[in-house]
Amino acid sequence: MGNREDLLEGARQAVLARGLAKVTARDIAKAAGVSLAAIGYHFGSKDQLVTEAVTIGVGTRIGDDMDAAIRDAGEGRTLWESLAATWNGFVDVVQRNRDGLMLSTENGIQIARDPEQQGFMAEASAHAHRDITETLRSVHPELSRQEASAVARLLFLLFQGLAVQMMIAPGAELLDGDSFTTALETLRTK
Repeated sequence: MGNREDLLEGARQAVLARGLAKVTARDIAKAAGVSLAAIGYHFGSKDQLVTEAVTIGVGTRIGDDMDAAIRDAGEGRTLWESLAATWNGFVDVVQRNRDGLMLSTENGIQIARDPEQQGFMAEASAHAHRDITETLRSVHPELSRQEASAVARLLFLLFQGLAVQMMIAPGAELLDGDSFTTALETLRTK
């Protein structure tokens, strides 16, 4: 690995060990085994490094889990037939990744105050949309690129809302897959 990759891994380790609010650039440089100056050279700031490390680390794992949920639910079913199972799979993704999602949400407050980090997140979101679009088209080849993209963006947005609700109100009644499809069907027909 190069210094950049070492820093990303070091940041993930340091943030998990010390917490987002307490981690310092020195903690990250030490965990990465590189100089403090390398952070500025490769990322411009500690905050940008942390944003990228958290987004890439958490995002990859969650993206893989979402991909599996879509594939598992879509096996031998139409998109409509698979939606309830896909949504239930997304609930499971949130439950399995609660700590990473908490860290990502906590980092989101910092991102909301920094236009540079917002630019990175816009690119990361576009990447996630493309990945979900490709998974949907793979599982449901009858979808046009435009249709799959629209569904991908909607699912990603709703997944984010689900994750926040499950973190801040874990005892609240969840929207399960059956209720999810009932709501969509109601919106379509009423």
